[in-house]
Amino acid sequence: MAVVILLPILFGVLIPLFPFKNRAQMMFYIETVVLVNSLLVLCLLLNRPEQAFVLFRLNGNLSISFQLDGLGTVFAGIVSALWPLATLYAFEYMKHEGHETYFFMFYTITYGITLGIAFSEDIVTMYCFYEMLTLVTLPLIMHTLSREAILASRTYLYYSLGGAAFAFIGMIFILNYGATANFVPGGVLDPAKTAGSENLLLLIYVLCFLGFSVKTAMWPFGAWLPKAGVAPTPVTALLHAVAVVKAGAFTLMRITYYSFGTEFLRGTWAQTVLMVFVIITIVYGCSRALKETHFKRRLAYSTMSNLSYILFGVVLMSPLGLVGALSHMVFHAVMKICSFFCAGAVIYKTGRNYIHELNGLGRKMPRVFVIFAISGFALMGVPGLCGFVSKWNLAKAALASTHPLAVIGVAALLISALLTAIYMLTIVVRAFFPGRDFDYSSLDGIEDPGWMMLLPLVLFVITMFLFGLHSAPLIRAFTQLAAFVK
Repeated sequence: MAVVILLPILFGVLIPLFPFKNRAQMMFYIETVVLVNSLLVLCLLLNRPEQAFVLFRLNGNLSISFQLDGLGTVFAGIVSALWPLATLYAFEYMKHEGHETYFFMFYTITYGITLGIAFSEDIVTMYCFYEMLTLVTLPLIMHTLSREAILASRTYLYYSLGGAAFAFIGMIFILNYGATANFVPGGVLDPAKTAGSENLLLLIYVLCFLGFSVKTAMWPFGAWLPKAGVAPTPVTALLHAVAVVKAGAFTLMRITYYSFGTEFLRGTWAQTVLMVFVIITIVYGCSRALKETHFKRRLAYSTMSNLSYILFGVVLMSPLGLVGALSHMVFHAVMKICSFFCAGAVIYKTGRNYIHELNGLGRKMPRVFVIFAISGFALMGVPGLCGFVSKWNLAKAALASTHPLAVIGVAALLISALLTAIYMLTIVVRAFFPGRDFDYSSLDGIEDPGWMMLLPLVLFVITMFLFGLHSAPLIRAFTQLAAFVK
């Protein structure tokens, strides 16, 4: 397991040191490293090792160690499947961005760090890699070194460090009140130690949840996410769809289902408080997306809303809730990276960043905007596409829940679906139907991007339809994974 974590880190560090004769050699080297690593991850997922791997011991029973379980398999599968395609896309996008060597160094290192979170055996290991993820993605956000990029990176750092402080408090209490630091299905809290301190631990859980939720951009901690859109699109796509935000959702599943435990949390005031935060974020995110005029920032607010779909499933604290959260974590990764890559293709070919500048581009870039429309339909939850499956699972879990706020959560999902239809289809309509008097000569020379950008987009669309029409095996696997939840 350590190999798939260390390989992209070590080979990423070597990128600036290799005397590549030309750009093609560097591209071949990077894509080979990423593809080989993804194949190794696939072998691990298909032949899951039973024993944990201890990289080194810290103090006493604390160690940096790795173990692959069902939840880690899901997250590692998302990351390893999307990273090679994202890297291929980045080769074309970064042609004119400058400082490619250092960009791809941090980009490749991030792959290994993210897998470190997925494979963490215990909360100490997960926390260490979680913080390393902040540090290694910071240079990617400030890549252009513009004033806007530097301010965005500062915001990202401040929010991340603040969230880390709360998450650290949660880790310390788990180490003190838990029977082990390892992740155990059902939780690790020791009843003999927690007796009489239940409300204190519930408060700590809320603080820990809020701390880790910074990376999922939950209200009111999501201001960093739209600002991070100043980074090159390959970065924002990974921030908003794969590495950072999904790491946040993954860690929240860990602490809820594998550290504190749902039997301790379900039905408490802590569950109610967090459900309020999540429901507010669902509606707030899509409402802000509706009024946002910047292309990538609109998608960023959409991400904020959709990530809280996942958190809604988490705080339902039921088997069905975990199934809904896992399905949306997987499907949202595909839908959102596709929509961001479409936005990036438009920016790359036209330099246009605002919604009102997209008029008529559908006729010049038909492949990109047809694919963008499909990703929009998927995010809306249109039947036949994967977004419908995950939203259906979340709604089913909410209706089966006895929590009084669960029904309000369903209403929030419906409101969000309506607003998503408006803010996504507005872009599509502008692109294909700009009006009779529109001057298409102003778009001369604009065309669809090359195959390095289009191939990932086509594969994402195929995946959206595949999961939309044949998701039963995956949902069965998630149901088996969530069977431990009582």
